[in-house]
Amino acid sequence: MKTVLFVDDEEMVVEVVKEMLKAMDYNVFVATSGQEAIDIYAKHKDEIALVLLDMIMPDMEGSEVYDRIKRINADVKVLLCSGYSRESEASKVMEQGCSGFVQKPFTMEQLSQSIRRILDKDE
Repeated sequence: MKTVLFVDDEEMVVEVVKEMLKAMDYNVFVATSGQEAIDIYAKHKDEIALVLLDMIMPDMEGSEVYDRIKRINADVKVLLCSGYSRESEASKVMEQGCSGFVQKPFTMEQLSQSIRRILDKDE
């Protein structure tokens, strides 16, 4: 069973997506801030197959979280998610080598396909 670190500052989104990921048979770590995400990733990097990262958070933008996690593990797989269009901040992160992007709100099927597209490349 693979493990996903889900990073989002909205409590309702966290609960819904955590349940989606569990229903897809993933172990789930949850972080509700950028710093918490970095701390969890640093501690569990060998277990985490993918980081599902919200772009817009109050304490630290997703792009900074991405950069700091990349410093811990240059090969980290990150799926960005945002309610804003990909044109904004997300496009910059995509150019830095991010693994994928999923637009919020997403369905369980869209999320599953986006994660599989990234993880199946390694198998």
